[in-house]
Amino acid sequence: MAKILIPTPLRQYAEKNNSVEVSGSTVGEALANLTTQFPDLRKNLYNDEGKLRSFVNVYVNDEDIRYLQKDATAIADGDTISIVPSIAGGRS
Repeated sequence: MAKILIPTPLRQYAEKNNSVEVSGSTVGEALANLTTQFPDLRKNLYNDEGKLRSFVNVYVNDEDIRYLQKDATAIADGDTISIVPSIAGGRS
């Protein structure tokens, strides 16, 4: 199983877990299993077309999946998937 790290802003949708172990052979399968387990996460991760939202970055073992095979990126037992939402704003 792979471990998915849940960022602080999304933990409220994942029963306050900071990480969850999921099965799957690709990032897409792992995220699908995550959102099956925690359906409220789906609207925060995916748009209406079922694509990852543009402000959601996903890494496998510190590698950005946008530069690998996106949601078809293969994962193995013991891999760590990090969900990193982009944060904008601040003071000027």
